Amino acid sequence: MMKEVKTNAMRFLDKKKIPYEVIQYECDEFTDGIAVADKCGIPYEQSYKTLVTVGKSKNYFVFVIPIAQELDLKKAARAVGEKAVEMIHVKDILGITGYIRGGCSPLGMKKQFKTVIDASAGDFDTIVISGGRIGSSLRISPKQLAEVIRADFEHVCRDNG
Repeated sequence: MMKEVKTNAMRFLDKKKIPYEVIQYECDEFTDGIAVADKCGIPYEQSYKTLVTVGKSKNYFVFVIPIAQELDLKKAARAVGEKAVEMIHVKDILGITGYIRGGCSPLGMKKQFKTVIDASAGDFDTIVISGGRIGSSLRISPKQLAEVIRADFEHVCRDNG
């Protein structure tokens, strides 16, 4: 049994008294969300990844979307009131968020950036997000997640088809 290591994301939720469930998995290095969902038996639709973008204004924006989906940059820009947004470089993730690739959580970042959760999360009582380190995920109510990080729900994924 792996010892539970409290991450910034978990400490943030504890401080706000928001209930969550920790899902631990064995993993030493970055792996994608699909592999993690498969390993943990979590439906893809309920597994969400955290993406960080930068707008023309040089402000950062966070998007929480289903792992099997792609962010639609035009919809994302509209959702945050920017002319355009683009993904940040992988090498910049730690400096901007305090998290490493594969362990980036929308909770407990160095700074709270404007965050948008894909509207599909509203279809579920709980979703699974990164726990703030590789090897930890958190099951949480999307409504409580949005409340605690002041996120909006918008359709920001690319349409399949």
